[in-house]
Amino acid sequence: MARTDTRFRQSHNAMLDMLSGMAPGAGLPSEVQLAAQFGVSRTVIRAVVQKLGADGILQGSGRGKRLLRVPKPKDHLPLREDYIGRDELEARFLDWVLRFDVPAGTALNITQLARQFMVPPHALQEFLASLGQSGLIERRPRGGWRLLGFTADYAVELSEFRQVLELNAIRVFTTLPDDHPAWAALASIREEHLDLLQRIEQDFHDFSRLDGRFHALLNSVVRNRFVAEFQKVISLIFHYHYQWDKTMERFRNEAAIREHLTIIAALQARDTGEAKARARAHLATSKETLLTSMRGHQLA
Repeated sequence: MARTDTRFRQSHNAMLDMLSGMAPGAGLPSEVQLAAQFGVSRTVIRAVVQKLGADGILQGSGRGKRLLRVPKPKDHLPLREDYIGRDELEARFLDWVLRFDVPAGTALNITQLARQFMVPPHALQEFLASLGQSGLIERRPRGGWRLLGFTADYAVELSEFRQVLELNAIRVFTTLPDDHPAWAALASIREEHLDLLQRIEQDFHDFSRLDGRFHALLNSVVRNRFVAEFQKVISLIFHYHYQWDKTMERFRNEAAIREHLTIIAALQARDTGEAKARARAHLATSKETLLTSMRGHQLA
C-alpha cells in the first residue's frame, strides 16, 4: 500500500473514531486543527473530509462542515495491501466500459466505482482525469465524470488514429540500429506467431494477447508520452474486440497471425514501404472486425 494511501486510510478511520463521540449536528474542527491532531497534511484531511461527505457522514462546506450521522463500523476502511495498481485499474475500467453494461451518458459514482475496482477514490479520480482525453468519458459541468460510451463513430476515429500511430512507429522501427533490443524482441515474437500457427486448431483463443504484445512492441520504439497514453486505450479496445464476436474466430485469428508475419518480414528486411502497406491492410481488416463485432452488439 502506498505511503500516502496508508496515511489517508489511517486518518479516515481515526476521524471516524473522533466523530463517533460527537452528536449529529456538531461542527467539525478546522482543517488546520485536524491536520495537527492527526499528524498529517491538510491535503490528506481535505481528502478524508471529502470522502466522509460523499458517504453521507458529514454535510456542509468549508468551515461549516457538520456531522450528519454517527459513523457505523462498516464505514471504516480496512488497513490492507490489496489495492490494485494503475495498470490493473486501466484494464478493469476499460473491460467494464467495453462489456456494454453501462449506457452512454451515465454519471460515474466515484465512491461506488472505487469500491468496485478496489482503489482509493482519489486514485480513481486521478485515473479518470488522465483518461479524459481518450473520448470515453468527460468531466461534468458541475463536477464529476460522465461515461460517453463506445460507439461506431468512436471505433472509426480510433482506428484511423491507430493507423497514424502505427505507420509512424513502423517508420521509426526500420531505422533502428542493428543492436537495438527491439530487433531481438521482434525475432522472438515472430517465433511465437509461428508456434501459435502450428497449434491454431486448439489454441486460437491465445491470439488476442499475442496481438496486443505485437502492436505494443511496434509502438514501443516511439518515445512519446502522448502516444503511450493513447496506445493503452487502443490496445485494450482492440484486444477486447476479439472476445466480442466468436463467429469464425479460429479462421479470423489465423488470418491475423499471417498478416502479422508479413509485417514482421518487411520490418526485418527494413523495407519501410512494404511494411507500411502490409500494416495498412492488417489494420483495415482489424477495423472491419471491430465494426462487425459492434454490429453484433447492436452498436453499429
